Amino acid sequence: MGIQIISENRKAWHEYEIIEKYEAGLVLMGSEVKSLRAKQVSLKDSYLSFRGDEAYLQNAHIAEYKQSSQFTHEPERLRKVLLNRSELNEIYGALREKGLTCVPLKIYFKEGRAKVELALVKGKKQHDKREAIKKRDVALEMKKSLQRNKRG
Repeated sequence: MGIQIISENRKAWHEYEIIEKYEAGLVLMGSEVKSLRAKQVSLKDSYLSFRGDEAYLQNAHIAEYKQSSQFTHEPERLRKVLLNRSELNEIYGALREKGLTCVPLKIYFKEGRAKVELALVKGKKQHDKREAIKKRDVALEMKKSLQRNKRG
């Protein structure tokens, strides 16, 4: 069946320096799964938070499923993230001691199950963002010139 990407957090690649990635499961209601299949989700400004010794995805917006009557869900409710204990401890330690943040990069279906790709990130400074834009522009310019040279 493979992987079917539902939503990506492209802003995270621009705003943060990605240090490490994790794949986690999500605890969802039926109407949330239906909304995910309809690709009605936004990961903008969402992040991972801890309540006790469990991790939750916070501020991820999954739109209400219109066809579900009274059994609908709250669009921005806390959603439990399923990770191994060692991964939870690793992320928790990095958030507390190193001052990092954990944000979702994408939500996708893998073999019929909803998964979220999480990343430990460090915020980029303004000059780092400018540097990344310059590198991207130079690479694009080189690619265009190579294509021109192949034609001529």
